[in-house]
Amino acid sequence: MVSVIIPTRGQEAPVVATLAALVPGAAAGVIKEVLLVDQAGNDTIARVADVAGCNFISVSGTRAEALAAGARQARSEWLMFLHPGAVLDQGWIDETSQFIQTVSLSGEPRAGVFRYARSPYAATSPRDLLSRLIRVLAGPFSDQGLLISRAHYDRLGGYSATSRRSEAKLLAHLGRSGRATLRTRIFVPAG
Repeated sequence: MVSVIIPTRGQEAPVVATLAALVPGAAAGVIKEVLLVDQAGNDTIARVADVAGCNFISVSGTRAEALAAGARQARSEWLMFLHPGAVLDQGWIDETSQFIQTVSLSGEPRAGVFRYARSPYAATSPRDLLSRLIRVLAGPFSDQGLLISRAHYDRLGGYSATSRRSEAKLLAHLGRSGRATLRTRIFVPAG
């Protein structure tokens, strides 16, 4: 049903945290495959992919090139893009399934982003408060993940491998009416 694409940079811990949150989705049959697209050029993520049963792609290039390469290799009708370290809250499986079914039946192309949530254990700084305000005013950031049908992704041109702000441009191209903010929270690592 869904191909999950995670662009990585050779760091194991954030990838493992994201994969752990996806295990129930694989067991429920919502996730068809997970693609770890690594830009680091070392074998750390290749080992993680092997142990976790994920597909591994090595890309020497930008994050946008990694995202585009993952989307090209994905085999499912639906794509989910997640940042390493992002952890989906419980309930994401049901909501993802319902969203896919609703969009498929309506015939109206829409994409979904998850609701931003900070870790309850993270220290709060004035910069965090400003970032939260910007999220409210400007709309979602790319670290909130993206759930989109392959057909809609292709129609929009996907992630441009040559653009420095490819993720932000795709979200902007979707517009407010072309995306839904899902109820499921996504805990995003600080940084």
